[in-house]
Amino acid sequence: MTGMTQPDTSYILRGTPRFRATVLALLAAGFSTFAVLYCTQPLLPLLARDFGVSAAVSSLSLSVATGTLAPAMLIAGPLSDALGRRVLLLTALFICAFLTILSGFLPDWNSLLVIRALQGVVLSGVTAVAMAYVAEEMDPSAIGVAMGLYISGNAMGGMSGRLFTGILADLVSWRFSLIATGIFALICAVIAARMLPASRHFHRRPLHLASLPGQFLGPLRDPGLRLIYLGGFVLMGGFVSVYNYAGFRLLAPPYSLSQAAVGAIFSLYLLGMAGSALAGLLTNRLPRQVLLPVCIGIMFAGAALTITAPLLLVVLGIAVLTFGFFAAHSLLSSWVGRRAGSAKGAASALYLLGYYAGSSLLGWVGGLFWSGWGWPGVIAYVLGLALTGFGLSLRLASMQE
Repeated sequence: MTGMTQPDTSYILRGTPRFRATVLALLAAGFSTFAVLYCTQPLLPLLARDFGVSAAVSSLSLSVATGTLAPAMLIAGPLSDALGRRVLLLTALFICAFLTILSGFLPDWNSLLVIRALQGVVLSGVTAVAMAYVAEEMDPSAIGVAMGLYISGNAMGGMSGRLFTGILADLVSWRFSLIATGIFALICAVIAARMLPASRHFHRRPLHLASLPGQFLGPLRDPGLRLIYLGGFVLMGGFVSVYNYAGFRLLAPPYSLSQAAVGAIFSLYLLGMAGSALAGLLTNRLPRQVLLPVCIGIMFAGAALTITAPLLLVVLGIAVLTFGFFAAHSLLSSWVGRRAGSAKGAASALYLLGYYAGSSLLGWVGGLFWSGWGWPGVIAYVLGLALTGFGLSLRLASMQE
């Protein structure tokens, strides 16, 4: 038929073999990244016991990784402009797998924190690059779906890293569980290396360290992007606080669950996968301005439900919170690419800086609420963060894209 515009096949079109290969590679990359990043989360009570540290201090095994990852992404994005998205992403996956295996053999608390900090730096080469790769290589109609599926891989990895380390720690030891996680991450790196297509729309640019601050000024001048960054910061902080300290609550009376049972609760991340994938699909039918406040409201309701005493309702609350959070994160992360224009790499890095800074800083602050007021204190804190995110989403909805 005349008058119809043919799609540009140099971009990755939804439903094609290249799309399926890309999604599989990104799923493997996201799976490995989050399995490694959060594998110590269900182990926090064991680490606190074996190393003789408090709950808040034990959470540093997670916070130092996310804390170093956040600023490192400001370098990783521009570095990928010089080296290439694909080469940086794959190199980071392989190095981090080996560091994870090494972490299972470390003799003391400080050396574990050092390796976890290094892992955060290395993983910045995955998290900062994946979003830019999708924005550059995907057909615009496929970006929302691809980003939702990539974040599904993040959720799957986060679930599996927590689930299997919790179970293996109960059956064998927490050291063995970290070694096994590293081996699995190595397998994921091989899958990503075999499946991820070469970039067709990447244009290499030399790295000039002196010019790096200027690359971030454009995205920071956009008030909408600033709201998105703040939204990622507060929502991630609230979400990770629930998962950081739920184990301490559920291992203690009146629940007295086993480490394996607590680890199994992280299988609720499957609902996070469903939430992010569904949000990606719904963006083709409903505006993000409508979807985002709804998703944050779901997250709020889930957090509130965990304050109840029956175990079934606590688990249900965590499930609802997980669904709402990942749906909101999927919407925010895909919104960055739509607003950023040509500065997608820098804009993505800034979003992830806020996102992981929320995990590191606000997740650690959640430990202070746990130490001072127990679970009610943690949930009051999380509800406050969710309300802040809801207010930001309403302000964002009033702006034009």
